[in-house]
Amino acid sequence: MHASMANLGGGAMRRSPRATPTWSLAWVWLSICALLLGSFALPARAADYTDGVAVSGSTATIWFKSNVATTWVDAHYSVNSGGQLNVRMTYSSANARWEQAVNGVASGTVLRFNFTYNNGNPAYDTPQETYTVGGTTPPPTSDTPDFGANVSIFDTATSIATIQSKLDAAFNGQLLSPTAQFGSQRHAFLFKPGSYNGVYANLGFYTAIAGLGQNPDDVTLSGTVNVDSGWNYGDQGNATQNFWRSAENLALIPNGGTNRWAVSQAAPMRRLHILGNLVLGPSNQGNGQGYASGGYIADTKVDGLIASGSQQQWYTRDSNLGNWYDGVWNMVFSGVVGGPATSFPSPPYTALATTPVSRDKPYLYVDSAGKYRVFVPSTRTNASGASWANGASAGTSIPMSQFYVAKPTDSTATLNAALAQGLNLFFTPGTYHLSDTIRVTRAGTVVLGIGFPTLVPDNGVNAMLVSDVDGVSIAGLLFDAGTVNSNALLSFGDTTSVVSHAGNPSSVQDVYFRIGGAVAGKATNSLVVNSNNVIIDHIWAWRADHGSQPTGWTINTADTGVLVNGNNVLATGLFVEHYQKFNVVWNGQGGRTIFFQNEMPYDPPSQAAWRADAIGYAAYKVGDSVTTHEAWGVGSYCYFNVNPSIHAAHAFEVPAVAGVRFHSALTVSLGGVGVIDHVINNTGGAAQGTATVPVNVINFP
Repeated sequence: MHASMANLGGGAMRRSPRATPTWSLAWVWLSICALLLGSFALPARAADYTDGVAVSGSTATIWFKSNVATTWVDAHYSVNSGGQLNVRMTYSSANARWEQAVNGVASGTVLRFNFTYNNGNPAYDTPQETYTVGGTTPPPTSDTPDFGANVSIFDTATSIATIQSKLDAAFNGQLLSPTAQFGSQRHAFLFKPGSYNGVYANLGFYTAIAGLGQNPDDVTLSGTVNVDSGWNYGDQGNATQNFWRSAENLALIPNGGTNRWAVSQAAPMRRLHILGNLVLGPSNQGNGQGYASGGYIADTKVDGLIASGSQQQWYTRDSNLGNWYDGVWNMVFSGVVGGPATSFPSPPYTALATTPVSRDKPYLYVDSAGKYRVFVPSTRTNASGASWANGASAGTSIPMSQFYVAKPTDSTATLNAALAQGLNLFFTPGTYHLSDTIRVTRAGTVVLGIGFPTLVPDNGVNAMLVSDVDGVSIAGLLFDAGTVNSNALLSFGDTTSVVSHAGNPSSVQDVYFRIGGAVAGKATNSLVVNSNNVIIDHIWAWRADHGSQPTGWTINTADTGVLVNGNNVLATGLFVEHYQKFNVVWNGQGGRTIFFQNEMPYDPPSQAAWRADAIGYAAYKVGDSVTTHEAWGVGSYCYFNVNPSIHAAHAFEVPAVAGVRFHSALTVSLGGVGVIDHVINNTGGAAQGTATVPVNVINFP
């Protein structure tokens, strides 16, 4: 809806009956132009504005603060169930914002509002928001916020002994601990710009290490950022449970010239400059032990050699490498300068020269004045190489005063009130229990977590819903299903839409979903994408096969990990495991996946209990009506340890049409525990036998 002529000026104008002044005609003409432009308004731009509601006594002031050259703003609002009012807002010089007062409000009054504004000649529409008077209001924000007790911030004046003591305490508290993998501990270690000599960081569960420079080389650590086998209780011989840790936005000069990063799922390495070599396998690899199970690197530069070692699969995006060595089953590269060429399956390399669409994860940094900001990198098309390799990354810097810094004690009402005020959300480490859905309605909103903040929906609520708007970034979160079934943990759009977001897509990055393990969690779906053009950049959706609490077929239940109904959605780094039906269902047209890693559920008790009308569920299902879809570097494995006689008819189920294409697909039976009869539809032989040998399909069809 846009402003009507009756309300455009915000009040009646008194005119002489005999003459209309020239300035009045001009004002009316400009108003008509604004109205006409509003009739064809474009979606709001992400970084253009903030907005909200300020209440004083019985007056609520709807406000709009522009970050661009705005000369007029129209408010469209309703009070409770009343009709929509459309008014030209008044600019307040004292508050440096556009305002519209609503008088006579009381606690419980519901305001629904959105805006039309200009930025040069076009007009732009913002999405509708809702504000309830008397609801929870978050405290003031700051550019130097308190990040809480679980965040340690170091500068060059901090002694190395102090830094090392904090790093060691966090890791040693988890060493051979039977509870650490599903514990409540959360750690973020942040380094302000400068050089730090002699830092030896062993990273355990739920531990993040990051630099606070605007570019990786602003923070240099000399030492190690180490992940190895031998420390995790119950899995000392392998690195297959080295989950939930991260390293970001710093330069590393490795001790001895080589750094070790032997991780499995949910352990990204982003925006690093490694001035030396990198080894991705554990120190004990070989002789039937020392396995590692996959990982992710993006926007990174490694000057020397990368040896993948015992890594079964790996995905590297938009990076610069000196040389890549090794490969087990599935090594995938897109936009990697210095990476290997496609040679799948021997060596098992799949390479795309560029990444079709990518936007790197937002990150926290500190500016020259000591103020904290979040940098949101720009979207890149056909990207190749690290975004900062030839200069600073392009993007937008947002002051922390435009974020609400969340603590685990915050209620869901507080978080939603912050979003309704036009703030972004910054989650500090800890566990958050949600009594309601977190609702992200404003275009361009950033929801960013550090130190693996964990969101637990209580009483069966859906954890987070993102409206069908442009440019929302959701990053750095762990969704942990509650004990009462949720229909979905994170959704983009509540229904399918025809709106294109190609010019400013939303993204979900380093976001993890866990069904069971810490509690007997339940969720029908983990990630649901109804919006178009969303970028899914490194997620791990995991129905737990083990935990500190019991897991099993009827205990931690979950149908589907990723459900895509939107068109032109791109997944770069898709890890989805153990769901009880199709692990991925892709119904949207024009979908693309670059790298997929999957294990089917371990625990079907019988063939009929898993599925009565077919031979199991495929790991990855492309909808029957889809005519265009493409995937590169996709693998699915079975390990039916509850009933080794279980079969799956195939790992990938797709329509047999020319526009649906798969490249470098494989299946594996781990130790011959169960069988996958075919790779894609009826193409490819059976994965079976104790030799654990992949069955490969180079191209389909």
